[in-house]
Amino acid sequence: MRHNNPWTWVPSLFFPEGLAFVGITMLSLILYKQLGLNNAEITFYTSWLYLPWVLRPLWRPFLDLFQTRRWWLLTAELLIGASFGGVALAIPTSAWLQGTLVAFWLAAFALAVHSSVARDVYESELVHERRRWFRKVQSIACYLGMIFGQGILVMIAGNVQVIQRGSISYSWSLVSYAVTGIFILLWLWNGLLLPRGETSRYRSRFDMRSVWNETMILVRDFLDQPQIVPSALFLLFFIMPEGMLSKVSSLFLIDAIHKGGLGLSPQEYGLVQGSVGVVGLLIGFISGVSIISKDGLRRWIWPITLAATLPHALYLYLSSMQPAGLLIICLCVLVEQMGFGFGIAAYLFYIGYVCHTGFRTFYYMMCIAFMAVSMMISGLFSGALQEQVGYHSFFLIVFLFGILSLISVALVYIDADFGKRLGRKSRRMKIK
Repeated sequence: MRHNNPWTWVPSLFFPEGLAFVGITMLSLILYKQLGLNNAEITFYTSWLYLPWVLRPLWRPFLDLFQTRRWWLLTAELLIGASFGGVALAIPTSAWLQGTLVAFWLAAFALAVHSSVARDVYESELVHERRRWFRKVQSIACYLGMIFGQGILVMIAGNVQVIQRGSISYSWSLVSYAVTGIFILLWLWNGLLLPRGETSRYRSRFDMRSVWNETMILVRDFLDQPQIVPSALFLLFFIMPEGMLSKVSSLFLIDAIHKGGLGLSPQEYGLVQGSVGVVGLLIGFISGVSIISKDGLRRWIWPITLAATLPHALYLYLSSMQPAGLLIICLCVLVEQMGFGFGIAAYLFYIGYVCHTGFRTFYYMMCIAFMAVSMMISGLFSGALQEQVGYHSFFLIVFLFGILSLISVALVYIDADFGKRLGRKSRRMKIK
C-alpha cells in the first residue's frame, strides 16, 4: 500500500532506532557507573551488546520464514519497550546487574532485528523518487532519537537525583520506565500507520536447511571477493581507535576529578555528550557525505582519516588540564565528534564500495558485522587498560592507535570515481 503518507511512519520508524541505540550502548555506561561498577567491568559487559550485529548475517535470513517484516518491526518495538521495563524493575533489586544485563541483551537483539527489517521496509514501501528525499528525514529522525536518549533523558535522571537527594536507583528506574512508555506509544502508532503491503518473502518454515545453505554460499561469495583481505582489515582497523575511545571517553566525562575525570553531573553530561556531541557527529557526517559526493571517496579518504584521528588529541588536553569550564569541554567534544562523523561518512562509503557488486543487502550486513566486531573487541578491554595506565596515558595510546587507521587506508584500493555517482545512494547509510 504505497499510498500511505511516508510522513506518518518514516520518522516514527527511525526515531526509536536512535533512542534504543544510545539507550543500550551509552545510557548503560552512565547507569553502571553511577551504580558503582568500575570501568573495566562496565566496558567488558557493555561491549558484548554488539554481538547481535556480529551474528546478524547468520540469523537475519531466517526471519522471513516465520512472519512478515511488519510483524517483526512491531514485535521488536514492543520487545525493546519491555526490555527497558525489565531494566527499571531490576535496578532496585539485589540482582540488579544480572537483571539489567539480560534486559539490555534482549533489547540489543530486538534493535538488531528492527534496524535490519526497517531498512528493508523502507526500501520496499517507497518509490525511488520519494525514497531518495526521505533519506534525509530518516537520518534526522534517528539523530533526534539519539539526542533525546543521550541528552534529555540523562538530564532528567540528573534532575531527579537532585530533587530526590541522590536517589540513583529511583532516577534510572524512572528514566527506563519513560523509555518503555515511549516505545509502547510508538508501537501503537506504527501498528496503525505502518504500511500493510507485501513486506516479506514469507517462505515456508520447512526451508530452513536451504536458507542456511544459501547463507553459507553468500558468506563464501563475500569472502571470495577480490581484495577482500585489505577490505576486511580496513573494516576492522579504521574504526578501532574510536571503538576504544567511545566508551572510556563517556566514563571520563563523569568520573570524579580525583580519579582523573572531569566530574560532570548527569545534566552536564547530557548537554556535552548527548546534545553537543550528537550535533557535532551529525555535522561531521553530513559534511563528509557532501564532500565525498562531490569529488569521490578516493579524493577525500586521506584528509578525512586525518580529520577523524587527530582530534583524539583533544582528550589528551582534557585529561591533562581537567578544565572546569563547560564551554571548553563542549568545544573539545564537538570537534572530536565532528571528526568521528567525517570518519563514519568515509567508512560507510567504503562499505558501499565493497557492496556495489553482488548481493548488496547481504554484503552490507557482512560489512556491518565487521564493524561490530571492531567496536566489540576494541571496547572489551578498554576499561581495564584505562584502569591500569590512567586516563591520560590511555588517551595517548588511543591517539597512537590512529596509526592503524592510516595503515588500513593505505592497504585498500578505491576507484577514482567512486562516490561521485553513488553519493546520493550512500546517504541512506547511518550508524547502527
